[in-house]
Amino acid sequence: MKVLRIVANIATPDITPARRFYHDILGLDVIMDHGWIITFGAARPMNVQVSIASEGGSGTPVPDLSIEVDDLDAAFAAMSAAGFPVEYGPEDEPWGVRRFYVRDPLGRLVNILAHKN
Repeated sequence: MKVLRIVANIATPDITPARRFYHDILGLDVIMDHGWIITFGAARPMNVQVSIASEGGSGTPVPDLSIEVDDLDAAFAAMSAAGFPVEYGPEDEPWGVRRFYVRDPLGRLVNILAHKN
């Protein structure tokens, strides 16, 4: 048996605000939209991981999602310009990532990160 896909499901009474955050700003494709559920993803292969944590590192809470981007400064600028509340960072962490925490429109804490080269 092989795991073929892992999907994070986030409950919300209104899926509409998620499109702006995940599609318009982060650039994820809309893979499926039935009106009551919308799935974001990418046509290109991506790494999938499941993390289990007792803290978020550097004394932060555990985020609901972590999203790795190729340009953290651009992601930070876009989130800030769109008015999404940044709750931490950007910070260079001792384990080799630069990241910030932002609340998505559903109230979920999202860790946006880039690995330092």
